[in-house]
Amino acid sequence: MSKWITKTPNGRWKARLAIPGRGTRNRTFDRKIDAQKWLRNEQSNLDRAAWTDPRLARTSFDEWATEWLETRRHLKPKTFAGYESLLRVHLLPRFGNMPLSGIDPYVVEAWVIELTDSGLSPSRIRQAHQLLSMILKAAVRARRLTSNPAVGTPLPRATRRPPRFLTADEVDALASVVPERYEALILVLAYGGIRWAEAVGLKLGRLNLLRRRIEITETLSEVNGKLYVVPPKTWESRTIAIPPFVAEALGGHIARFADGDPNGLVFTTDAGTPLRSANFRRKVWLRAMAEISQDGLRPHDLRHTCASLLIAADAHPRHIKEHLGHASIRVTMDVYGHLYEDSRDEIAQRLETNRRARSSP
Repeated sequence: MSKWITKTPNGRWKARLAIPGRGTRNRTFDRKIDAQKWLRNEQSNLDRAAWTDPRLARTSFDEWATEWLETRRHLKPKTFAGYESLLRVHLLPRFGNMPLSGIDPYVVEAWVIELTDSGLSPSRIRQAHQLLSMILKAAVRARRLTSNPAVGTPLPRATRRPPRFLTADEVDALASVVPERYEALILVLAYGGIRWAEAVGLKLGRLNLLRRRIEITETLSEVNGKLYVVPPKTWESRTIAIPPFVAEALGGHIARFADGDPNGLVFTTDAGTPLRSANFRRKVWLRAMAEISQDGLRPHDLRHTCASLLIAADAHPRHIKEHLGHASIRVTMDVYGHLYEDSRDEIAQRLETNRRARSSP
């Protein structure tokens, strides 16, 4: 970077700041001391990585968000589509025509209040704000902004839907009322604890029924009516163990409904096509829920059921974390930690028993 001050023909002082790769900035002052002060401030900002180009700060949010989104092509299709939807519905209508420099913390707070007053759910508001913050954070890295105005915004507290669980008997009842083609699917969801997208994307070659193992390496994700083969949610493959009766049910299912191709899907429709969530829910799930009197239960609740069954079998939290494919054990305990409450008295009693055994002559 180079800087200099020259006197103009009309007696004013022109300060110039040349920044490699970013061109030259000019400012004119009545006094030389003011020009010197301006250059010192700009130099200080550069040294603190706080310098921004005011021309870039005038970039509209719409233009910058579009540019930013183009760099997100590595995301999973469902995530990318979610970002596009949030931008189109909630961010661009409010910030689209604004220059980046015009977005301040109070504008962001007012926007959150508007979303809240519109009746948008707290979780959706938090998702929209998170996306806004990511876009503005990238603008800071690109030196279009000195700071992220979305940081520290008060947000409505999201309320998590309480997980629902079935007992082992209720799982059996559910498996008995769905069409035979889906009995093994119910058992795999309830005892394997795999996600819906993992189940419908499961291939025959990923099963080892002799060792009672299922390898989860990919999912079948539906986005805007299209199906995409993508990695699991946490981007990590895992292998789960299933009980013998589930392996037996899978063996019977494969013999009756699969074509034997290792690359073929384990679970399909009567026509042999991939299962789609909305169709399965309408044609199979809701009817089964009515028969077993479990209105409101979702297929995802079978994943919660698996966790509760594992806990009832004294599984360690780390085993549950690995079985379900959680990103961390903290996620496991945040969702299912309350299920360990019943074991506290048992643990305390064991400590008492062990102490008495040591104390007895």
